[in-house]
Amino acid sequence: MVKTQRKFIVVAVATLFLSLISTPISTADNPPRKIMTGWVPYYSMKTALPDVLNNIDLIKEVMPFWYTLKFDGKAKAAVVTDLYAPANPSVPISEPLTAMRNAGLSIIPTITDGTDKLVLAGLLKNPASRTQVVSAIMNLVRTNNYDGIDIDFEGFAFVDGNSTWTSTAPSWVAFIKELSIALRAEKKLLSVSTPYVLNPNEAQKGYFVYAWAAIASSIDKLRIMTYDYSVSKVGPMGPITWAERTVQYAVSVMPASKVFVGVPGYGRDWVTAVTGVCPANVVNSVKPGAKAATFVMRDAVALAATYGTVPRYDEKFGEMTFSYQKVYNGTTATGLATSCTASRTAWYQDARGWALRAALVTKYRIGGITAWTFGMEEPLAMESIRQVAKEIAPDQVAVTAAIDNSTIDYGNPITVTATFTIKDKSPVAGVPVRIEGKSAGDTNWRTLATVTTGVDGKIEKAVLVGKSTAVRVYSDSTWERTEGASSEFPIVVNRLLVISAPGTAKSSVATVITGNIRPRIAGASVQLEKLVGKEWKPLDVAVLTDAQGNFSLNLSGQTRGVSSLRISVAADSLWSAVLSPIFNIIVR
Repeated sequence: MVKTQRKFIVVAVATLFLSLISTPISTADNPPRKIMTGWVPYYSMKTALPDVLNNIDLIKEVMPFWYTLKFDGKAKAAVVTDLYAPANPSVPISEPLTAMRNAGLSIIPTITDGTDKLVLAGLLKNPASRTQVVSAIMNLVRTNNYDGIDIDFEGFAFVDGNSTWTSTAPSWVAFIKELSIALRAEKKLLSVSTPYVLNPNEAQKGYFVYAWAAIASSIDKLRIMTYDYSVSKVGPMGPITWAERTVQYAVSVMPASKVFVGVPGYGRDWVTAVTGVCPANVVNSVKPGAKAATFVMRDAVALAATYGTVPRYDEKFGEMTFSYQKVYNGTTATGLATSCTASRTAWYQDARGWALRAALVTKYRIGGITAWTFGMEEPLAMESIRQVAKEIAPDQVAVTAAIDNSTIDYGNPITVTATFTIKDKSPVAGVPVRIEGKSAGDTNWRTLATVTTGVDGKIEKAVLVGKSTAVRVYSDSTWERTEGASSEFPIVVNRLLVISAPGTAKSSVATVITGNIRPRIAGASVQLEKLVGKEWKPLDVAVLTDAQGNFSLNLSGQTRGVSSLRISVAADSLWSAVLSPIFNIIVR
């Protein structure tokens, strides 16, 4: 991807980020499918972040482009370097993170390769240093509670040289697998952004060092840089047929839902010919073969108009292009007045080009598209994505659910019922459903039971709940429909107290009362109490349950009559206090 060197000065006050969350543009009953993802660079927060928050109806996740991997020579270790803070000294990183989290976005920041040639390849080849790289990345994820990480190691492709790819590929695969294990253990996502790779059986293989087939099972998302097809020579940013070939190969080696096709928010502008002698200050950049200039999509039409030309759409490549002439006046290195005229040609993707690539989402049912970067595009480009997203919007699933009892004794089930429907009230049949629970202190929902909806879209399931918890009914999203989630139902689970006491006893003779608590826990405090007049009085001292939750209470000899008794179990950090029903012993 293009690392634009222009720095945008962030002058916003800290409250800017928090105030940017807006109502989604689309208010239709059936909102668009969230197919848009993209990068938020540290150097253009002022434009990129508002763009994200103003199009939240299309966007489910973002990749803050804020970090790079460096090698610390003194420590002999790789370190993750923060690029955001130096570029945004007046706006703490917590501000944009809060804004994005409040908008419900998944945050998967990108880490680039900032090491020198062949350094990272060497680190990944050695098992010890490879593990250290994984640890550095995991520390970043944990420290900021990110939803995952996006790996953008382009040095293999563009710095190390293709002669190294065969030897680097196994190290890259080993690294991805090790990082994946670490991330998945903490329920985090692994995204990989790479240049294109093509079918290895074809003549053109692309950047095969990234070994898509070998890493497919370890990654959650693949973001393909289907741009920069033309860099040193004049041509399209990423021909649609070429982009589609990369998608075809990707979906052949991994689930389509993992694949995201890249779209550029920038264009390139090449010099194709020069007449005259150019001034000294531009002589090296204004010549055929020189590095192309770049411009952002939102400025393309104005740039063309400045030179009296109109961009035209190229059907073959699915991109816009225009050519013009520009005159450069100045002086030569010796101070003589001079002038040259450069013929220039520009290529870029506009709203039509983005929509064409978004159509690949529909055709191959891939995860979506990824923009480099948010904030570069013209407004109509985002709207073109919205129109495609509306056309493939999934059915909205509604869930109505109920439970038969909100307070139960331990060991007794609750019965959960639910009905799954879509907007027109049609039942959603054959849907795998999870009944899930989340107790105090839990961060994630856990599965209590699974069931499948019937032809009427309904479920009914008896579920055992081991402790007080919230319960919900949930179905995963598919291409055709959204996720379904019911309201949450709080369930209070009381300890079950089982006692064994005689119905009669001899006067003045001690009696033993036994029992147990469930769940069976050691160390619970159990007290025998007697009704004296209108008050309950403790008898003797409390006892503690053993490892099996059992207890034994001694009732000292009583006088003749009827003794009304009960047993209490004291509350602890996990359970509320519980009282047994009143029981009577006839003393003769």
